[in-house]
Amino acid sequence: MCLKTTVPGNLGAMNYITEKLKIIFPLVLLVLWQIASSLGFFPPHNIPSPIQILNGLRELIVIGLPPGSSLFLHCFESLLRVGSGFLVALVTAVPLGIVVGRFAVLRIMLTPVIEVIRPIPPLAWIPLAIIWFGIGFQSATFIIFLGCFFPILLSTISGVLSVEKRLIEAAKTLGATEKIIFLKVLIPGSTPSIFTGARIGLGIGWMTLVAAEFTGVKSGYGLGYMIMVARDIQRPDLVIAGMVAIGLLGYLLDVGVRRFESKLLRWR
Repeated sequence: MCLKTTVPGNLGAMNYITEKLKIIFPLVLLVLWQIASSLGFFPPHNIPSPIQILNGLRELIVIGLPPGSSLFLHCFESLLRVGSGFLVALVTAVPLGIVVGRFAVLRIMLTPVIEVIRPIPPLAWIPLAIIWFGIGFQSATFIIFLGCFFPILLSTISGVLSVEKRLIEAAKTLGATEKIIFLKVLIPGSTPSIFTGARIGLGIGWMTLVAAEFTGVKSGYGLGYMIMVARDIQRPDLVIAGMVAIGLLGYLLDVGVRRFESKLLRWR
C-alpha cells in the first residue's frame, strides 16, 4: 500500500521538477550571457547580448530586412520551400522504401547506389542545382529535398524489414494478395519508422534551408536570404535573431509532426 501511494507521488514530483528545469535552465544561461556581455567579456560587434538580439528580432518584425519587408513573409517563403522539398521527398522516399524493403533483389541492386549518394552533403549539390534549375525556388527546393530524402528512405526500409515475417506468412496463408500485404501488413507495421524518418528528414531539410537560400532567391524573401543581407550590412544581432526564428520554427514543426504521429498511431 505504501508503494502505491508514494511512488506516483515521487514520479509526479520528478515530472514537475523536470518541467521547471526546461524553463529555468535556458533562462539561467540567458542571464549569464547578458551579464558576461554587460561586463565586456563578449564584444557586441561579434557576440551581441540577448537584449540586443531581442531588439534585433523586434526590428525584423517592425521594420523588416531589407526595410519594407516582413519577418513573417520571410518565414512564409522559407516554410513554403521546406514544405515543398519535404513533401516531394515524402511521396518519393516512402513508396520506394517500402518496395526496396519488401523485395530483396531490389535491395541488393540499389543499396550500393544509395550508400554512395547518401553521404554527399546537400551543399555539394548546389552548383548542379543552379545549372539544372537556375537560381530560384526550384534549386532551393531541390537542395532541401536531398536533405529530407535519404533519412525517410532508410527509415522506411528499416521499418519494412522490422515487420515480423510470421505476420506476412500468416497473411499469405489466409490468401492475401501482394497488394493486401502492402496495405494491411507492411505499411501499418512500418509507419512508426516512417514517422521517425520524417522527423529526421524534416529537421535536416530545415537545417539546409539557409544554404539552399544562399544559392539565390528571385523573390528576395526567405530567412536564409534575410540572414545573408544582415551579414552584408554587418549586423550580427540580426543574424542571430534570424537564427532564433529558424530554431523556433523548426521546433514548432517537430512538435507538429510528433502530435500528428501520436494521434495517427494511438494503437502504439
